[in-house]
Amino acid sequence: MTPRFDAVGLVTDDMAASLAFYRRLGLDLPAEADGQPHAEAELPGGTRMLWDTADSVRSFDPGWTPPKGGHRIGLAFLCDSPAAVDAAYAEFAATGHGGLEPWDAPWGQRYACLTDPDGNGVDLFAPLPTTG
Repeated sequence: MTPRFDAVGLVTDDMAASLAFYRRLGLDLPAEADGQPHAEAELPGGTRMLWDTADSVRSFDPGWTPPKGGHRIGLAFLCDSPAAVDAAYAEFAATGHGGLEPWDAPWGQRYACLTDPDGNGVDLFAPLPTTG
């Protein structure tokens, strides 16, 4: 059997803060997950997003340490419009989770970059209207 992609996992230092951030991006996560060492959300299409606390990871890998020098994973969220990218960025930036302010990328998208509570890159994008 060939392995198939099923989930993206994040390690967090603060489960409640991380889940609150991703709830604001539209993920359905139950409130009781805030106090748990592991949480999951099913994404459209059946892929899952997983969260584990650093202590949970260390319970089976005592030598685990977080990566240093920048994020190694990026997540991207499609917005309904370029204006929605701007609005979402402003909302997150107001709470200290901004990164790169929205811009019109040369590949034809309105793009912005956020930073989640654990320093992971989270991009927002929407196709730019075509002219012509």
